[in-house]
Amino acid sequence: MKRILWQARWLAFIGCIFPVWTRAQKPLTLREAIQVALKQSPDIDAARADLENARASVSLARTQFLPQVNFTEDMSRGNDPVYVFGARLRQQSFTQADFALSELNTPDTIGNLATRISGGWLLFDSLRTQKSVHGAALMQKSAASSAKAVDQKIVFEVVQAYQGILYAERRVEIAQHELETAEALLSSADDHVQAGLAVESDRMSAQVSVAERKQGLIEAQGDLDLAWAQLSVAMGAPELKASTLGTIELKSFAESSLDQELETASRNRQDLQALGEAQSAQAEAESAARLSFGPRVNAYGNWEDDRQTLGGQGGDNWVAGVRIDVDILPFSKRAQLEKEKAVRARVDAQVASYRQKVRFQVTQAHVQRETAQLSLETARAATDQATESLRILKNRYEAGLATITDLLRAEDAEREAQMNYWHAVYGNTMAYAQLLFATGTLTPDAAEELQ
Repeated sequence: MKRILWQARWLAFIGCIFPVWTRAQKPLTLREAIQVALKQSPDIDAARADLENARASVSLARTQFLPQVNFTEDMSRGNDPVYVFGARLRQQSFTQADFALSELNTPDTIGNLATRISGGWLLFDSLRTQKSVHGAALMQKSAASSAKAVDQKIVFEVVQAYQGILYAERRVEIAQHELETAEALLSSADDHVQAGLAVESDRMSAQVSVAERKQGLIEAQGDLDLAWAQLSVAMGAPELKASTLGTIELKSFAESSLDQELETASRNRQDLQALGEAQSAQAEAESAARLSFGPRVNAYGNWEDDRQTLGGQGGDNWVAGVRIDVDILPFSKRAQLEKEKAVRARVDAQVASYRQKVRFQVTQAHVQRETAQLSLETARAATDQATESLRILKNRYEAGLATITDLLRAEDAEREAQMNYWHAVYGNTMAYAQLLFATGTLTPDAAEELQ
């Protein structure tokens, strides 16, 4: 009875652990890798910081519309005649005796506690502030567009690293298979030598082939480790552990013309949109510099309470007014306007140059995709031919009609054809990903079809 009870407990324990173990061994999907990267990548944090900075700049520009109010508490003491005369007037403690010449020339020391509340409000500045606020808002939009461009860049880097792992895993599988085949061929060569059907040099050639296959397997495993390190960096996850993702697969993707792709890029490239918004913001900055030549109208006011001691009697006064300022010799404003013109010319040139770069990037991606498709077709045909050639040579070698050198050469050709084929599969997927990135459409949802 106890034995049955212990068995039941072990089964229950395994039943609880197995689902957890299964989830832990679940392969990392491309979608999951992208989601982690969009949360943890340092580039995302930097883009968010730039966006927050742009938002703060908008708030700062809008403060020019608000009134300014200041509070001041001033404590002073002295016997300067002018100071004493003014303090007594403000304290409303002036008497007839204070007009004596001795009191006017050599007054007694007096203290003054002054409480002031002053303020000002910009009423009109020839619309310069409105232009500055609009320009700051455009820079905020530019920062938001730049952040979206960073998102697409991160998605592309994750896709590239993820596909690199799939390709590296396939290379390891091929290298392992080739090593097993070379070891089997070495065993067959030993049998042939012992049977007198081959010479010692054939066995040595097979041994060299085994050593080369081992070296190839070591290099493939090293490339796989590097591919995982690249994915770790792209995801912003240094704790990422290597696992088996699955197998790289041949995929077919939708086709479009170059003109359509160029039009798509002009609409969807977030980095291009960010530059356009920055260009508009600089135009607003130039306009603000022009408007700075106009008049400024400010309202101001001041209230003050003066007394000799903290709890003593005193007097208060106030003044309010409106001031109009006109810069008659605006030398600095002219220099600022020339500076803004130069900056705008530079930004215009940068935007024009970047548009040409975007056009080239799309064209390059389009051509690379066409090339990748042609390479894939060629690689598929070459793989079929190399596999059939190897099969025939194996039969001829077993029948004693071919040398081991012929067989090893066929083995090398078949291995190279396999590598070229899977590299073409990897290249085809990455060429499509590059095209999506170049046209500004590489979103996490679009990356699903690359899985």
